Amino acid sequence: MTTHTNPIGQTPPIVPGDLFARQQTITGLRALADFLEANPAVPVEEYGHNLILSVRNMDDASAAALVDRTAALLGVEVTDDTHWGGHYTATRAFGRITYRIVHIPEQARAASRARDSYRDSITLDTDQDEQSGKDGGKDGGKDAGRAA
Repeated sequence: MTTHTNPIGQTPPIVPGDLFARQQTITGLRALADFLEANPAVPVEEYGHNLILSVRNMDDASAAALVDRTAALLGVEVTDDTHWGGHYTATRAFGRITYRIVHIPEQARAASRARDSYRDSITLDTDQDEQSGKDGGKDGGKDAGRAA
């Protein structure tokens, strides 16, 4: 596990808004569990559910440090896929419910923005079958998009 430290060496304090959000989340999860237990006819996902916390509004070092601290509290190892442009995560399953904290490094976000920057320059044909029918199918439906 890579260990990151907060640049000032301290754990960020929990502020009252965080306590309120935390309490509301816990209360909501308990209410949902009680509801599902009392109403067995209500369907649930066969393979479970994911509770994902995306770390935001932090620099890379602080965000990675938060994932490291959370991994220690969860008793799990960090998954570090940042070397190939991936995410920095910690995950723990509680039965069929999975808690995951995710940090997407700035470099990965910038690469994603760069890839998406040309999105409006491409128009996909929505009627591929009709398109191939109009030209007699000569292109075999391969020309499914055109640059704008």
